[in-house]
Amino acid sequence: MKSFLSVLATASILSAGALLSTAPATAQQGPIKIGVPTSIQLQVGRDTQNAIKLAIEEINAKGGLLGRKLEMVAADETENPEQGIAAIKKLTADEKVDVLIGGYTSGVTLAQLPHISNAKTIYLGVGAASPAITAKVKADYDNYKYIFRVFPIHAGHQARALVDFINGKLKGEMGLKKVAIVGENAKWVQDLVPILKKGAVDGGTEVPMAEFFDTSTSDFSPLFAKVKASGAQYLIVILSHASSDIFVKQWHDAQVPIPIGGIDVKSQDADFFTRVSGKALGETVGLFATRAALTPKTIPFWDEFVKRFGSAPVYTGVGAYDATHVYAEAVKRAGSVDPNAVIKELEKTDMVGIAGKIQFDEVHDVKTGPGLQNLLFAQWQKDGARIVVWPKASETGKMIPPPWMN
Repeated sequence: MKSFLSVLATASILSAGALLSTAPATAQQGPIKIGVPTSIQLQVGRDTQNAIKLAIEEINAKGGLLGRKLEMVAADETENPEQGIAAIKKLTADEKVDVLIGGYTSGVTLAQLPHISNAKTIYLGVGAASPAITAKVKADYDNYKYIFRVFPIHAGHQARALVDFINGKLKGEMGLKKVAIVGENAKWVQDLVPILKKGAVDGGTEVPMAEFFDTSTSDFSPLFAKVKASGAQYLIVILSHASSDIFVKQWHDAQVPIPIGGIDVKSQDADFFTRVSGKALGETVGLFATRAALTPKTIPFWDEFVKRFGSAPVYTGVGAYDATHVYAEAVKRAGSVDPNAVIKELEKTDMVGIAGKIQFDEVHDVKTGPGLQNLLFAQWQKDGARIVVWPKASETGKMIPPPWMN
Protein backbone atom coordinates (compact mmCIF):
# COMPACT_ATOMS: atom_id res chain seq x y z
CA MET A 1 0.00 0.00 0.00
CA LYS A 2 2.82 2.39 0.92
CA SER A 3 4.50 1.68 -2.40
CA PHE A 4 1.26 2.32 -4.30
CA LEU A 5 0.68 5.67 -2.52
CA SER A 6 4.28 6.68 -3.25
CA VAL A 7 3.82 5.95 -6.94
CA LEU A 8 0.52 7.87 -6.94
CA ALA A 9 2.11 10.90 -5.31
CA THR A 10 4.97 10.86 -7.79
CA ALA A 11 2.50 10.65 -10.67
CA SER A 12 0.57 13.62 -9.27
CA ILE A 13 3.74 15.72 -9.06
CA LEU A 14 4.70 14.78 -12.62
CA SER A 15 1.18 15.60 -13.81
CA ALA A 16 1.28 19.01 -12.13
CA GLY A 17 4.68 19.68 -13.68
CA ALA A 18 3.31 18.77 -17.09
CA LEU A 19 0.44 21.22 -16.63
CA LEU A 20 2.89 23.98 -15.69
CA SER A 21 5.11 23.23 -18.65
CA THR A 22 2.17 23.56 -21.04
CA ALA A 23 1.06 26.95 -19.63
CA PRO A 24 0.91 29.66 -22.28
CA ALA A 25 4.41 30.83 -23.25
CA THR A 26 3.25 34.44 -23.18
CA ALA A 27 2.37 34.19 -19.49
CA GLN A 28 5.90 32.98 -18.72
CA GLN A 29 7.66 35.62 -20.84
CA GLY A 30 6.62 38.64 -18.80
CA PRO A 31 5.90 42.10 -20.21
CA ILE A 32 6.89 43.44 -23.62
CA LYS A 33 9.40 46.16 -22.82
CA ILE A 34 9.56 49.50 -24.60
CA GLY A 35 12.92 51.23 -24.16
CA VAL A 36 12.83 55.02 -24.30
CA PRO A 37 16.14 56.77 -25.05
CA THR A 38 15.43 60.50 -24.76
CA SER A 39 16.62 63.79 -23.28
CA ILE A 40 14.80 63.31 -20.00
CA GLN A 41 15.46 66.79 -18.57
CA LEU A 42 13.91 68.58 -21.56
CA GLN A 43 10.24 69.00 -22.45
CA VAL A 44 10.75 66.83 -25.51
CA GLY A 45 11.88 64.00 -23.21
CA ARG A 46 9.14 64.44 -20.65
CA ASP A 47 6.45 64.49 -23.32
CA THR A 48 7.96 61.43 -25.03
CA GLN A 49 7.63 59.45 -21.81
CA ASN A 50 4.16 60.75 -20.95
CA ALA A 51 2.80 59.99 -24.40
CA ILE A 52 4.17 56.44 -24.31
CA LYS A 53 2.64 55.95 -20.85
CA LEU A 54 -0.72 57.05 -22.24
CA ALA A 55 -0.49 54.69 -25.21
CA ILE A 56 0.65 51.80 -23.00
CA GLU A 57 -2.32 52.31 -20.68
CA GLU A 58 -4.70 52.20 -23.63
CA ILE A 59 -3.16 49.03 -25.04
CA ASN A 60 -2.93 47.27 -21.67
CA ALA A 61 -6.56 48.15 -20.91
CA LYS A 62 -7.50 46.12 -23.99
CA GLY A 63 -5.51 43.08 -22.89
CA GLY A 64 -2.03 44.08 -23.98
CA LEU A 65 -0.18 42.44 -26.87
CA LEU A 66 -0.15 38.69 -27.49
CA GLY A 67 -1.51 38.22 -23.98
CA ARG A 68 1.37 40.24 -22.47
CA LYS A 69 1.34 43.67 -20.88
CA LEU A 70 3.50 46.53 -22.13
CA GLU A 71 6.06 48.18 -19.86
CA MET A 72 8.25 51.26 -20.33
CA VAL A 73 11.91 51.71 -19.34
CA ALA A 74 13.61 55.09 -19.96
CA ALA A 75 17.28 56.07 -20.24
CA ASP A 76 18.65 59.61 -20.42
CA GLU A 77 20.58 60.17 -23.65
CA THR A 78 20.91 63.92 -22.88
CA GLU A 79 22.18 65.80 -25.96
CA ASN A 80 25.55 64.08 -25.92
CA PRO A 81 26.62 61.22 -28.27
CA GLU A 82 28.53 59.30 -25.58
CA GLN A 83 25.57 59.46 -23.21
CA GLY A 84 23.31 58.49 -26.08
CA ILE A 85 25.35 55.37 -26.80
CA ALA A 86 25.35 54.48 -23.09
CA ALA A 87 21.55 54.82 -23.02
CA ILE A 88 21.16 52.40 -25.95
CA LYS A 89 23.51 49.86 -24.33
CA LYS A 90 21.67 50.10 -21.03
CA LEU A 91 18.28 49.52 -22.67
CA THR A 92 19.31 46.75 -25.04
CA ALA A 93 21.96 44.85 -23.05
CA ASP A 94 20.85 45.41 -19.46
CA GLU A 95 17.09 45.89 -19.76
CA LYS A 96 16.72 43.69 -22.87
CA VAL A 97 13.91 45.81 -24.29
CA ASP A 98 11.90 44.59 -27.27
CA VAL A 99 11.75 47.95 -29.05
CA LEU A 100 13.26 51.45 -28.75
CA ILE A 101 11.06 54.55 -29.12
CA GLY A 102 12.60 57.99 -28.70
CA GLY A 103 15.45 60.21 -29.82
CA TYR A 104 15.82 63.97 -30.18
CA THR A 105 19.25 65.17 -31.36
CA SER A 106 20.30 64.02 -34.85
CA GLY A 107 23.98 63.90 -33.95
CA VAL A 108 23.22 61.64 -30.99
CA THR A 109 20.95 59.37 -33.03
CA LEU A 110 23.57 58.99 -35.77
CA ALA A 111 26.14 57.95 -33.14
CA GLN A 112 23.68 55.41 -31.72
CA LEU A 113 22.86 53.68 -35.02
CA PRO A 114 25.71 51.11 -35.09
CA HIS A 115 24.88 50.08 -31.53
CA ILE A 116 21.17 49.72 -32.35
CA SER A 117 22.14 47.60 -35.35
CA ASN A 118 24.45 45.41 -33.25
CA ALA A 119 21.66 44.88 -30.72
CA LYS A 120 19.25 43.92 -33.53
CA THR A 121 16.54 45.98 -31.82
CA ILE A 122 13.85 47.93 -33.66
CA TYR A 123 14.20 51.70 -33.26
CA LEU A 124 11.26 54.03 -33.90
CA GLY A 125 12.59 57.59 -33.96
CA VAL A 126 10.27 60.40 -32.90
CA GLY A 127 12.56 63.41 -32.58
CA ALA A 128 15.64 63.57 -34.80
CA ALA A 129 15.14 64.99 -38.31
CA SER A 130 18.37 64.40 -40.28
CA PRO A 131 17.83 62.43 -43.53
CA ALA A 132 21.25 60.82 -42.88
CA ILE A 133 19.61 58.63 -40.21
CA THR A 134 17.36 56.68 -42.55
CA ALA A 135 19.87 56.90 -45.41
CA LYS A 136 21.64 54.09 -43.53
CA VAL A 137 18.69 51.81 -44.33
CA LYS A 138 19.20 52.32 -48.06
CA ALA A 139 23.00 51.99 -47.86
CA ASP A 140 23.02 48.79 -45.78
CA TYR A 141 19.53 47.32 -45.35
CA ASP A 142 20.59 44.10 -43.62
CA ASN A 143 22.34 45.96 -40.81
CA TYR A 144 20.06 48.99 -40.53
CA LYS A 145 16.61 47.58 -41.33
CA TYR A 146 15.78 48.10 -37.64
CA ILE A 147 15.68 51.90 -38.06
CA PHE A 148 12.39 53.74 -38.71
CA ARG A 149 11.44 57.40 -38.37
CA VAL A 150 7.81 57.79 -37.26
CA PHE A 151 8.06 61.51 -36.49
CA PRO A 152 8.76 64.21 -37.52
CA ILE A 153 9.08 64.46 -41.31
CA HIS A 154 12.80 64.73 -42.09
CA ALA A 155 14.72 67.98 -42.52
CA GLY A 156 14.54 67.85 -46.32
CA HIS A 157 10.74 67.66 -46.22
CA GLN A 158 10.71 70.44 -43.61
CA ALA A 159 12.84 72.60 -45.91
CA ARG A 160 10.39 72.10 -48.77
CA ALA A 161 7.49 73.04 -46.45
CA LEU A 162 9.39 76.18 -45.45
CA VAL A 163 9.96 76.97 -49.13
CA ASP A 164 6.20 76.74 -49.64
CA PHE A 165 5.70 79.14 -46.68
CA ILE A 166 8.24 81.60 -48.11
CA ASN A 167 7.04 81.56 -51.70
CA GLY A 168 3.34 80.99 -50.96
CA LYS A 169 2.71 83.08 -47.83
CA LEU A 170 5.51 85.63 -47.60
CA LYS A 171 6.03 86.34 -51.30
CA GLY A 172 2.70 85.26 -52.76
CA GLU A 173 0.26 86.69 -50.22
CA MET A 174 2.29 89.39 -48.46
CA GLY A 175 4.44 90.58 -51.36
CA LEU A 176 7.77 90.25 -49.52
CA LYS A 177 10.78 89.96 -51.81
CA LYS A 178 13.76 89.37 -49.51
CA VAL A 179 14.24 86.89 -46.63
CA ALA A 180 17.29 86.17 -44.50
CA ILE A 181 17.94 82.65 -43.15
CA VAL A 182 19.80 82.00 -39.90
CA GLY A 183 20.17 78.65 -38.16
CA GLU A 184 22.10 76.97 -35.40
CA ASN A 185 25.18 75.03 -36.43
CA ALA A 186 23.72 71.52 -36.06
CA LYS A 187 23.54 68.54 -38.39
CA TRP A 188 19.82 68.72 -39.14
CA VAL A 189 20.08 72.46 -39.93
CA GLN A 190 23.07 71.89 -42.20
CA ASP A 191 20.90 69.38 -44.09
CA LEU A 192 18.00 71.80 -44.31
CA VAL A 193 19.44 75.23 -45.20
CA PRO A 194 20.85 74.49 -48.70
CA ILE A 195 17.50 73.02 -49.81
CA LEU A 196 15.67 75.96 -48.26
CA LYS A 197 17.84 78.63 -49.89
CA LYS A 198 17.71 77.04 -53.34
CA GLY A 199 13.93 76.58 -53.16
CA ALA A 200 13.36 80.18 -52.12
CA VAL A 201 15.59 81.56 -54.89
CA ASP A 202 14.05 79.26 -57.50
CA GLY A 203 10.64 80.57 -56.43
CA GLY A 204 11.68 84.16 -57.02
CA THR A 205 12.50 85.21 -53.43
CA GLU A 206 15.88 86.87 -52.81
CA VAL A 207 18.03 85.47 -50.00
CA PRO A 208 20.67 88.14 -49.24
CA MET A 209 21.90 86.31 -46.14
CA ALA A 210 22.06 82.65 -45.04
CA GLU A 211 24.37 81.68 -42.22
CA PHE A 212 24.81 79.53 -39.10
CA PHE A 213 25.47 80.56 -35.50
CA ASP A 214 26.93 78.59 -32.62
CA THR A 215 24.43 76.85 -30.34
CA SER A 216 26.08 78.49 -27.30
CA THR A 217 25.42 82.04 -28.60
CA SER A 218 23.98 84.29 -25.89
CA ASP A 219 24.17 87.71 -27.59
CA PHE A 220 22.26 87.89 -30.86
CA SER A 221 22.57 91.67 -31.39
CA PRO A 222 25.42 91.36 -33.98
CA LEU A 223 23.31 88.81 -35.89
CA PHE A 224 20.24 91.07 -35.85
CA ALA A 225 22.40 93.96 -37.08
CA LYS A 226 23.60 91.87 -40.03
CA VAL A 227 20.05 90.85 -40.88
CA LYS A 228 18.91 94.48 -40.89
CA ALA A 229 21.88 95.50 -43.02
CA SER A 230 21.02 92.76 -45.55
CA GLY A 231 17.75 94.45 -46.42
CA ALA A 232 15.72 91.35 -45.54
CA GLN A 233 12.00 91.88 -44.93
CA TYR A 234 11.54 88.63 -43.00
CA LEU A 235 13.87 86.46 -40.90
CA ILE A 236 13.62 82.67 -41.21
CA VAL A 237 14.99 81.09 -38.03
CA ILE A 238 15.94 77.43 -37.61
CA LEU A 239 16.94 76.30 -34.14
CA SER A 240 16.39 73.57 -31.60
CA HIS A 241 19.36 73.29 -29.25
CA ALA A 242 20.24 76.99 -29.01
CA SER A 243 18.33 79.18 -26.57
CA SER A 244 15.03 80.14 -28.17
CA ASP A 245 14.13 82.05 -25.01
CA ILE A 246 17.16 84.34 -25.32
CA PHE A 247 16.77 84.73 -29.09
CA VAL A 248 13.10 85.76 -28.92
CA LYS A 249 13.53 88.03 -25.89
CA GLN A 250 16.41 89.90 -27.55
CA TRP A 251 14.46 90.21 -30.82
CA HIS A 252 11.52 91.70 -28.89
CA ASP A 253 13.54 93.95 -26.60
CA ALA A 254 15.58 95.38 -29.49
CA GLN A 255 12.34 95.84 -31.46
CA VAL A 256 14.04 94.43 -34.53
CA PRO A 257 11.94 95.77 -37.45
CA ILE A 258 11.75 92.39 -39.12
CA PRO A 259 9.19 89.64 -38.35
CA ILE A 260 10.56 86.19 -37.50
CA GLY A 261 9.36 82.68 -38.19
CA GLY A 262 10.51 79.21 -39.14
CA ILE A 263 11.35 76.11 -37.13
CA ASP A 264 12.00 76.95 -33.47
CA VAL A 265 11.61 73.68 -31.57
CA LYS A 266 11.55 75.08 -28.03
CA SER A 267 9.03 77.71 -29.11
CA GLN A 268 6.70 74.78 -29.81
CA ASP A 269 6.42 74.24 -26.04
CA ALA A 270 2.94 75.05 -24.77
CA ASP A 271 4.39 77.26 -22.02
CA PHE A 272 6.86 79.13 -24.28
CA PHE A 273 4.74 82.28 -24.60
CA THR A 274 4.43 82.55 -20.82
CA ARG A 275 8.07 81.57 -20.31
CA VAL A 276 9.26 84.57 -22.36
CA SER A 277 6.71 86.93 -20.78
CA GLY A 278 4.69 87.25 -23.97
CA LYS A 279 7.68 88.44 -26.00
CA ALA A 280 7.02 85.78 -28.67
CA LEU A 281 3.97 87.78 -29.85
CA GLY A 282 4.20 87.79 -33.65
CA GLU A 283 6.66 84.88 -33.98
CA THR A 284 5.50 82.21 -36.44
CA VAL A 285 6.49 78.64 -35.57
CA GLY A 286 6.54 75.47 -37.63
CA LEU A 287 4.44 72.80 -35.90
CA PHE A 288 3.89 69.17 -36.79
CA ALA A 289 0.56 69.05 -34.96
CA THR A 290 -1.73 71.32 -33.02
CA ARG A 291 -5.21 71.13 -31.50
CA ALA A 292 -7.11 71.09 -34.76
CA ALA A 293 -9.09 68.44 -36.65
CA LEU A 294 -6.08 67.14 -38.58
CA THR A 295 -7.43 63.60 -38.16
CA PRO A 296 -10.28 62.13 -36.05
CA LYS A 297 -7.65 61.31 -33.40
CA THR A 298 -6.03 64.75 -33.00
CA ILE A 299 -8.38 66.62 -30.66
CA PRO A 300 -9.26 63.61 -28.44
CA PHE A 301 -5.55 62.84 -27.95
CA TRP A 302 -4.71 66.51 -27.37
CA ASP A 303 -7.40 67.01 -24.75
CA GLU A 304 -6.57 63.78 -22.92
CA PHE A 305 -2.85 64.66 -22.84
CA VAL A 306 -3.58 68.13 -21.43
CA LYS A 307 -5.99 66.67 -18.89
CA ARG A 308 -3.48 64.06 -17.72
CA PHE A 309 -0.24 66.03 -17.80
CA GLY A 310 -1.24 69.68 -17.51
CA SER A 311 0.17 71.03 -20.79
CA ALA A 312 -0.12 70.52 -24.53
CA PRO A 313 2.31 67.99 -26.05
CA VAL A 314 5.36 69.03 -28.05
CA TYR A 315 6.06 67.17 -31.29
CA THR A 316 7.95 64.26 -29.70
CA GLY A 317 4.89 63.48 -27.58
CA VAL A 318 2.70 63.24 -30.67
CA GLY A 319 5.28 61.02 -32.38
CA ALA A 320 5.87 58.78 -29.36
CA TYR A 321 2.15 58.10 -28.87
CA ASP A 322 1.75 57.19 -32.53
CA ALA A 323 4.95 55.12 -32.57
CA THR A 324 3.73 52.99 -29.67
CA HIS A 325 0.51 52.21 -31.52
CA VAL A 326 2.35 51.63 -34.81
CA TYR A 327 4.56 49.07 -33.08
CA ALA A 328 1.61 47.43 -31.32
CA GLU A 329 -0.31 47.02 -34.58
CA ALA A 330 2.74 45.53 -36.31
CA VAL A 331 3.26 43.04 -33.46
CA LYS A 332 -0.41 41.99 -33.65
CA ARG A 333 -0.15 41.39 -37.38
CA ALA A 334 3.14 39.51 -36.98
CA GLY A 335 1.85 37.46 -34.06
CA SER A 336 5.31 37.82 -32.57
CA VAL A 337 7.85 40.30 -31.19
CA ASP A 338 10.60 38.75 -33.32
CA PRO A 339 12.30 41.80 -34.94
CA ASN A 340 12.42 40.34 -38.45
CA ALA A 341 8.71 39.46 -38.40
CA VAL A 342 7.75 42.85 -36.93
CA ILE A 343 9.91 44.79 -39.43
CA LYS A 344 8.03 43.21 -42.33
CA GLU A 345 4.75 44.38 -40.80
CA LEU A 346 6.08 47.84 -39.95
CA GLU A 347 6.98 48.30 -43.60
CA LYS A 348 3.29 47.76 -44.45
CA THR A 349 2.05 50.37 -41.94
CA ASP A 350 -0.96 52.38 -43.09
CA MET A 351 -2.42 53.90 -39.94
CA VAL A 352 -4.20 57.14 -39.13
CA GLY A 353 -2.16 58.97 -36.52
CA ILE A 354 -2.45 62.24 -34.61
CA ALA A 355 -0.98 64.49 -37.32
CA GLY A 356 -1.97 62.50 -40.41
CA LYS A 357 -1.81 59.06 -41.94
CA ILE A 358 1.42 57.15 -41.21
CA GLN A 359 3.14 55.26 -44.01
CA PHE A 360 6.83 54.50 -44.53
CA ASP A 361 8.87 54.86 -47.71
CA GLU A 362 11.60 52.51 -48.94
CA VAL A 363 14.14 53.85 -46.41
CA HIS A 364 11.72 53.54 -43.46
CA ASP A 365 11.10 57.30 -43.38
CA VAL A 366 7.60 58.56 -42.64
CA LYS A 367 5.96 59.95 -45.77
CA THR A 368 4.65 63.48 -46.24
CA GLY A 369 1.99 64.89 -48.53
CA PRO A 370 -1.80 65.38 -48.68
CA GLY A 371 -3.47 63.39 -45.91
CA LEU A 372 -0.10 62.37 -44.47
CA GLN A 373 2.14 64.19 -41.99
CA ASN A 374 3.05 67.77 -42.83
CA LEU A 375 4.43 70.99 -41.36
CA LEU A 376 1.96 73.67 -40.20
CA PHE A 377 2.89 77.28 -39.46
CA ALA A 378 1.24 78.80 -36.38
CA GLN A 379 1.78 82.30 -35.02
CA TRP A 380 1.89 83.28 -31.36
CA GLN A 381 -0.84 85.88 -30.92
CA LYS A 382 -2.71 87.66 -28.11
CA ASP A 383 -2.76 85.86 -24.74
CA GLY A 384 -0.60 83.03 -26.13
CA ALA A 385 -3.10 81.79 -28.70
CA ARG A 386 -1.54 79.80 -31.53
CA ILE A 387 -3.15 80.65 -34.86
CA VAL A 388 -2.44 78.50 -37.93
CA VAL A 389 -1.52 80.90 -40.76
CA TRP A 390 -0.23 78.41 -43.37
CA PRO A 391 -0.98 76.25 -45.36
CA LYS A 392 -4.03 78.17 -46.51
CA ALA A 393 -6.25 75.09 -46.32
CA SER A 394 -5.50 74.74 -42.59
CA GLU A 395 -5.61 78.46 -41.72
CA THR A 396 -7.43 79.38 -38.48
CA GLY A 397 -6.71 83.13 -38.54
CA LYS A 398 -4.76 85.98 -40.10
CA MET A 399 -1.04 86.69 -39.67
CA ILE A 400 -0.19 89.82 -37.66
CA PRO A 401 3.03 91.92 -37.51
CA PRO A 402 5.08 92.31 -34.30
CA PRO A 403 3.46 95.00 -32.09
CA TRP A 404 6.17 97.60 -32.78
CA MET A 405 5.65 97.24 -36.56
CA ASN A 406 1.91 98.01 -36.59
